Amino acid sequence: MSELIATFVVLLVFFVLMSIGYIIKKKAVEGSCGGLGVLGIEKACDCDDPCDKRKRRMAEEERREKLAQNRII
Repeated sequence: MSELIATFVVLLVFFVLMSIGYIIKKKAVEGSCGGLGVLGIEKACDCDDPCDKRKRRMAEEERREKLAQNRII
């Protein structure tokens, strides 16, 4: 019975550590096979008019790219 409890505790510790890493990175979880990009789909919804959240994200990415291009150093 003690082995079962020890195994559960070890798994619980790993889950907690992985959760903390996910929260700190703030990065979307993605598979190792390439996901939708392999199928030729650029975005998950694949709709003509993206939602407001996606529009904000795309605008932020554009802004960062422009800043990176115009950076002196």
